[in-house]
Amino acid sequence: MNPIPYGRQHITDEDIQAVVEALKSDFLTQGPRIPEFEAAFANYVGAKYAVAVANGTAALHLCTLALDVQPGDKVITTPITFAASANCVRYCGGEVVFADIDPGTYLLDLNKVRELLESVPENTYIGIIPVDFAGRPANMEDFRALADEYGLWIIEDACHAPGGFFYDKKGDLQRCGNGEYSDLSIFSFHPVKHIATGEGGMITTNKKELYDKLLTLRTHGITKDPALFKNSIDFAAGVHTSSDTWPGWYMEMQTLGFNYRLTDFQAALGISQLKQAEANIEIRRQIAKRYADAFEDSPFVNGQSRVVTGHAYHLYILEVKNRLGLYSHLRSHNIFAQIHYIPCHLMPYYREQGWKEGDLENAERYYQHCISLPMYPTLTAEEQNFVIMTIKDFYS
Repeated sequence: MNPIPYGRQHITDEDIQAVVEALKSDFLTQGPRIPEFEAAFANYVGAKYAVAVANGTAALHLCTLALDVQPGDKVITTPITFAASANCVRYCGGEVVFADIDPGTYLLDLNKVRELLESVPENTYIGIIPVDFAGRPANMEDFRALADEYGLWIIEDACHAPGGFFYDKKGDLQRCGNGEYSDLSIFSFHPVKHIATGEGGMITTNKKELYDKLLTLRTHGITKDPALFKNSIDFAAGVHTSSDTWPGWYMEMQTLGFNYRLTDFQAALGISQLKQAEANIEIRRQIAKRYADAFEDSPFVNGQSRVVTGHAYHLYILEVKNRLGLYSHLRSHNIFAQIHYIPCHLMPYYREQGWKEGDLENAERYYQHCISLPMYPTLTAEEQNFVIMTIKDFYS
């Protein structure tokens, strides 16, 4: 059997043609495909605004900048996520406080967050960053209610979950990143994600003020909008007599921003990939069901990602006995499963902030057993059966 990774991009001939056309166009960056991709993605998730950026980490950083996180500000997030979900707060000098996960969903536990908020004086925390880990949507309606109770903002890290959804208390379908309950939501277009652009990310929001901030922060803090200019027209024109028009070259850097732009050929790939997104999610759900059926009631499984309505299945996770043994056995058979994730609070950087083993029992117990099985749309039934049988053979 050829190597079977845990994730893999799927690039079609249509994708390649879209990139070639962009490369032959007049714009490699800052061209028309950026707003086209943003509009298509906003429509896909049901948000009012979308801002394309260089990667998911840039998206998180811009969100914390737009929300004006300051040194010493405290923000709550989950330890079971990629480090960027927490690091974005540190980039601004804020303090990350981890709350434990729900062992049944692997998501940030709402009750643990409430316990944190109730244990300290009012206004101790400023925000929450829930993560739609593995593609399973967090219940953003419940998080919104809690955030409103304590005056907090929400950044939804939906990197694993474009196309994911949950039903709110009224029975309405709420797509991940639609802005109904979060202030800002972010996505990643890394090759193993649902939509691949090589690198790339997106921020969605329904708030015009935040959208405008993001556009400026994405490009060095520079604006070309005359309505926002602060210097005089005469200064802009370089003359000392009265002038009534702004010169075409004029722009202003009004805040400290970054170059977090996406290129046009990446956006072209994203537009093409987006057209396949729903079909590919359906394939992921079928793969998840085959895994769930295969491992149901297996004695070596402590827990598994069962088929859940609205789950986008970026990952399929088992909690198993002798995880290290299984991991090594799979690799010896050319199956490259992965571990998602080492708890953030036990990374050396965060240990230096005072975190230690035993602080978050559910997250630490999960890490001792979790393993992510191959999950991507081009995984064949033959390959998946080989993965399943190799796991069962190991435990038999």
